[in-house]
Amino acid sequence: MARLLLSLLVLSFAMSMAGIAGSASSPRDFIKASCKATRYPDLCVQCLSGYANAIQQNEQHLALTALSVSLARARSAAAFVTKLTKVRRIKPRENQAVKDCIENMGDSVDRLSQSITELGHLGQAVGQDFVRLISNVQTWVSAAITDQSTCLDGFAGRFMDGNVKIAVKRRVTNAAQVTSNALALVNHFASRHHTSACGEKP
Repeated sequence: MARLLLSLLVLSFAMSMAGIAGSASSPRDFIKASCKATRYPDLCVQCLSGYANAIQQNEQHLALTALSVSLARARSAAAFVTKLTKVRRIKPRENQAVKDCIENMGDSVDRLSQSITELGHLGQAVGQDFVRLISNVQTWVSAAITDQSTCLDGFAGRFMDGNVKIAVKRRVTNAAQVTSNALALVNHFASRHHTSACGEKP
């Protein structure tokens, strides 16, 4: 009788643990939930779902991955804009806007690269070290968004309407949206961990 009771208790415990494991959110669920804090949640999920195994349910890994995807998009957009300098019959105003955009996107790429390096250095940083490092990341990502926006501003006005503007806007806007999402995830990570990093109870 005692053995039967023990067996039933073990079975009950095992079933309970299985239920808990089954109800636990998956990395993809974690990404979807986290992306709700961004301005473009559907794009966020689309960009990050493929990295679910690497991200797991780690907020720092999520922010780092988002920044890496943003950097890739910014580099791609910068490379495309650079190719436009070789397009024939490009208008003088368009040519100048393209040149300015190349500089802007180059700055954006540099700032995103810096932010990734800095976020990777966080490790077990606490107190003012954490505040300083995460503040640097937030500043650089914000500046990268400004660079991307400045690129697009160069094509404002009806005199700039045309295929060049359409092509640049499509690629740089996508990079800017992805970067905006990355900043939102960095900010979320910072707000969640700032209190504990400063040695206070969350």
